[in-house]
Amino acid sequence: MRKKKTLAAAAVLAAAAFTLSACGSGDSGSKPVAVVSAESGSAKAATVLDQPFTKPDLVLTDTHGKKYDLRAQTKGRPTLLYFGYTHCPDVCPLTMNNLAVAKKEVEKNKELTQAQKDSLQIVFVTTDPERDTPAALGKWLQGIDPQVVGLTGDFSTIQAGARSLGITIEPPRKEKDGKIVSTHGTQVIAFSPKTDGGYLLYGEDATVDDYTKDLPKIIKGENP
Repeated sequence: MRKKKTLAAAAVLAAAAFTLSACGSGDSGSKPVAVVSAESGSAKAATVLDQPFTKPDLVLTDTHGKKYDLRAQTKGRPTLLYFGYTHCPDVCPLTMNNLAVAKKEVEKNKELTQAQKDSLQIVFVTTDPERDTPAALGKWLQGIDPQVVGLTGDFSTIQAGARSLGITIEPPRKEKDGKIVSTHGTQVIAFSPKTDGGYLLYGEDATVDDYTKDLPKIIKGENP
């Protein structure tokens, strides 16, 4: 995987640089990587944004082929949003598996009500909509967590939605060896159920431990 540094958002321009990952795979039948980060997470995995992002006005298609209005259908719900694609050989499946494992751990949390646990929404938006059809997305997410919302649609719409969060994605391109590469920001944005604002930003180094520790507070709309 090749990487280059990019500034992620106006709210943190002066503080940190985040990663654009160019993920390439020539295998159209690639499957999710069934592994998660093993190392302990840092005490400050999340960047708390002083000026939260407005939730993108994205109306896309879910894995059942139905229209999905991101703002309307996640309103008042703790939401984790990630942009990636199913043919990614590394960062995307790792990130989604980390989130899925952390979500399962949170199910064991006795301090949260079942309604609070059920309110958590994880949304995966493809950066490669030409290959990531609703059926392909559904099959891929089935191996990670079937409750994750997978969205696809027009690339320019997806790109604009990501850009509103300071996340850069580029059109997939074919390299000389035939591999199709999708370059995209690897941040996970957490939206508060209280304000619907994107107030937390996680980089690709966030681990299962980080998410497991932070999710109960995210569900309540609190800072980690």
